[in-house]
Amino acid sequence: MDVSPKDIPTALIHLYRGELGRMVVYRTRLDTTTNWAVGTTAAMISFALGQERVPHFVMLLAVSFVLIFLWMEARRFRFYEMVRMRVRLLEAGFYAEVLGGEARQGWEAALRASLARPEPPLSFLQAVAVRLRRTYLWLLGVVYLGWLLKLYLAPGTVLQAAEAGPVPGVLVLLGTGLLLLLLVVVSRTYRLAEEE
Repeated sequence: MDVSPKDIPTALIHLYRGELGRMVVYRTRLDTTTNWAVGTTAAMISFALGQERVPHFVMLLAVSFVLIFLWMEARRFRFYEMVRMRVRLLEAGFYAEVLGGEARQGWEAALRASLARPEPPLSFLQAVAVRLRRTYLWLLGVVYLGWLLKLYLAPGTVLQAAEAGPVPGVLVLLGTGLLLLLLVVVSRTYRLAEEE
C-alpha cells in the first residue's frame, strides 16, 4: 500500500482518538470492578456484623469475593496499560513535535510494535501488585478488621470463635494471616519500572 506523507498525520490523529476512546472504556471497566468489590465488601461486613447467628466464616467468603474481583481487575488493568502506553507514545512523539517540542526517540517503532503484536507492557503479577497497592489491600484490611471484630464479640476466646467446623481456630487464623502476608509481599515485590 502506498501511503502519501500528507496522509500520515490524519491517520495518527484518528489512531489517537480511537486509542483515547478505548482507554476511557477500559478505565470505566476498572472503576466498575472496583465498585463491585467495595459494594460486596460493605454488604458482607454489614451482614456478618449485623446478626449474631451469622458465622464468622462469612468474612472468608468476603475475602474470596475480593480476590475474584482483584483477579478480574488485574486482567483488565493490563489491557488498560497497553492502550495507555499507545496514547502516551502518540503524545510524547507525534503531538510533542506538532506542538513545537522534541519528539521522544523511537516512539514510532514502539507504537508499530505494539500495534503489530499487542502485548500488555506489564505482567499479570505486576498488575495484581498495582491493584493491591491502590485498592485491594485496603479492602482486605477492612474485611480482616471486621472479621476480627466478629471474633472478638463472639462468646469464648478468639481461638475458639475462629474455629470453622472441624478446622481449629489457630489454623484458620494462621491460614488467613499467611494469605494476607503473601498479598502484601506480592504488592511490594512486583513493581513497575516507572515506580522504582
